[in-house]
Amino acid sequence: MKIIDSHQHFWNFQPARDTWMTPGTMDKIRRDFQPEDLLPLLDRHNIDGTVAIQVDQTEDENEFLLSLAKKHPWILGVVGWIDLKSPDIEEKLSRFKDPKLVGFRHILQSEPAEFMADPHFIAGLEQLSRFNFTYDLLIYWHQLEAAIELASELPDLHIVLDHIAKPDIRDGRILKWSRGIRKLADMPNVYCKISGMVTEAHWQYWKPDDFTPYLNLVFETFGPDRCMFGSDWPVCTLAATYQDWFEYVSEFISVFDAKQQENIMGGNCRRFYKLLK
Repeated sequence: MKIIDSHQHFWNFQPARDTWMTPGTMDKIRRDFQPEDLLPLLDRHNIDGTVAIQVDQTEDENEFLLSLAKKHPWILGVVGWIDLKSPDIEEKLSRFKDPKLVGFRHILQSEPAEFMADPHFIAGLEQLSRFNFTYDLLIYWHQLEAAIELASELPDLHIVLDHIAKPDIRDGRILKWSRGIRKLADMPNVYCKISGMVTEAHWQYWKPDDFTPYLNLVFETFGPDRCMFGSDWPVCTLAATYQDWFEYVSEFISVFDAKQQENIMGGNCRRFYKLLK
């Protein structure tokens, strides 16, 4: 079985830029994270490759991640950043020729809900599908309704929901999130990453059972052919080790047949992003 981590990050830490990494609570990740830090974890769990996801919202981020992917063949794809509201979006996208640049993401979780209704933003997303790029949808659970409206206007764009829309796992709130997930999953062009959940739970006191109702609904609605494993490393290390999350997901999906498990742990990611290897 080919295993692909669909969601991980690299960065050279810059305090003035990376203000989301708050001192004190996030000291563990306020440093550089490079491929050399991740590779031993991948080797330990027989993971064949990864998709590196943007953190910084500049086009320089694309070049940074693509340069790492060029040096490390196991970085199979890069999800970068581009100004989707730019009037020159079509020309900008036409310049990206690297086959490992598979899609783009914007940090929508930090934007007001109306950002997703901006016609310029929607027009930029429409261009992504024209150029065969994908889109990673990063939102909190309370932004789901706006995301549903957005996705309904983009049936030709392949969208993947990051971190199951970051529900309030810490306090066990599920009702409003579940309603939104059901609606979003009705759209066949939308996939879902099984990632980023440990940091939405209590960082020190989470239990595996905390995630069960959320994942039960995700697999019920999206199905095993539209879900993909992701670690969210190194952000996940605020609450768990790489091994903790990998083993938890592997155990949770053991109820599925071998082919479905293979899809969740790599096949769906490979097809969604059209990875070359």
